[in-house]
Amino acid sequence: MLVALTGAVTLLTAVHLLTAAAERETRRVVRDMGFNLRILPKDTDPERFFLEGYSENTLPADTVTRLAAGAGTFITFNHLTPVLERRIRLGGHECLLTGLGDTVVGPGEKKQPMGFRIAPGTAQLGSILAERLEVKVGGTVEVAGRTLRVERVLLEAGTDEDVRLYTALSDAQIALGLPGRISEIKAIDCLCLTADQDPLPKIREALLRLLPEARVIQMRALADARAKQRQASERVSAFAVPMTLLVAAVWILVLAVLNVRQRRVEIGLWRALGTGSSRIAALFLGKAVLLGGLGGALGWTIGTLVALRWGPVLFPVTAASLKMDPTLIGPALTWTPLFAAASSFLPAMMAVSQDPAETLRADG
Repeated sequence: MLVALTGAVTLLTAVHLLTAAAERETRRVVRDMGFNLRILPKDTDPERFFLEGYSENTLPADTVTRLAAGAGTFITFNHLTPVLERRIRLGGHECLLTGLGDTVVGPGEKKQPMGFRIAPGTAQLGSILAERLEVKVGGTVEVAGRTLRVERVLLEAGTDEDVRLYTALSDAQIALGLPGRISEIKAIDCLCLTADQDPLPKIREALLRLLPEARVIQMRALADARAKQRQASERVSAFAVPMTLLVAAVWILVLAVLNVRQRRVEIGLWRALGTGSSRIAALFLGKAVLLGGLGGALGWTIGTLVALRWGPVLFPVTAASLKMDPTLIGPALTWTPLFAAASSFLPAMMAVSQDPAETLRADG
């Protein structure tokens, strides 16, 4: 039974840690799918916006701070990133100048910006733009009379990102003569509802309350894919641990029954020698409790080691956040002995209730 108890706790501990890691990995992966909300000035012309790819109107740069400070903002929105965007000519070629400000995340979250962070005085170029300007990492570009060092050339994306010039928000504001202004706030929604659940009215209602001078456009396909992936991960997590617990419970119960059946003759001899049923039952249950405690400790240790060994291989993006969970020690040392005793109780009662003469005669 010790092997069974240890194996069950090992399995439960490993599944718990790996399931939590899978949820974190899914959250990070769907986050990195990109922004799915664009918060624009309310007077933005939708037709011009979709034709140009950006709003020609602007908002004060502190709009993102006011939005972040609103009550309940991070229930609906997260990763608020101020952006200023315009089409400019650079070295005889048209490109999209995109200034990115610091990302604002919800309270208690580590500051992990969406996309990438750009230091003032530097620039990141799309692959086609870099090729046409014949610049490489370490080179420079002149933007409105200001020299920016090329920090990175992005890999070909197959989108308009290939002709973008990314700069810090402050550099874009100076280059465009729009100090203290932004053209939009990019964000992700926290509702994680699919298209058929229609999250847009809730998002618009929240924005109207928090920022009445703005409007929101949802990138429906991206938002829907993100929500479906997140919901699928949550369903798997909700299924994995209970199913593992059920399998472990059945396994231990079967082994407890077999263990008692194998010791029927021994129990019969004790009964024939005058040992009381309660004492025999106490011996079985006491042994089950001791084995449960030992199995719980060993199982937690082995399960943690298994998760820490294979977790980073299975979930490389969030590998650093995979750690042992001390809160599992208590349940492992409490519930495993109790479950072992409960599993042994019925078989033990059945065994000690049998006539010892019948038991010994059947064996003979």
